[in-house]
Amino acid sequence: MIVHCTKKLAAKLPNSEPSSHSETGPLGSWHANLYTFDRRQCVLFTHDETRYSLFLTGVVKPMFENFDELFKGMFLGSLFMLGVPDNQLKRAELALGKMTFDSNTDRSVLGSMNNLKHMIHGRIVEVDNVMDLNLLELNHWLTGIPMKSPARPNFGWPQKDMKALVSAL
Repeated sequence: MIVHCTKKLAAKLPNSEPSSHSETGPLGSWHANLYTFDRRQCVLFTHDETRYSLFLTGVVKPMFENFDELFKGMFLGSLFMLGVPDNQLKRAELALGKMTFDSNTDRSVLGSMNNLKHMIHGRIVEVDNVMDLNLLELNHWLTGIPMKSPARPNFGWPQKDMKALVSAL
């Protein structure tokens, strides 16, 4: 699986490469960006095709060493919250494979991520600290926001699109 990182995030990752990778994973590629809320590093992941997005708070330096495991746990947890059956969860975990990181980003995906960042900020102001957010609930809410993508001409539902992608594995 390929994660296209912004330069700010790529500088934090030990195995990020500036060159572009060819697509190899059955689940497609993702984009990731590093944000700071309440003086905490947070990462937003967005799937290129479906715009399925996941948010991770409180990322500290040692966590960047196991970034792929953090993502896998968060992704599988979000699929579990959507009611994806266990056999499909296992197939999705295998389909993720080893993560590779590059800094070849797409403006369309980054634009969608910027809109999501503002929506997330609206949720953050409701709590005293970004670390007080319930990430499973927040990510479930994020994946329920209708989004446009190049894969479809009109607005679509990232939850529905990701479930279809996972069930096709």
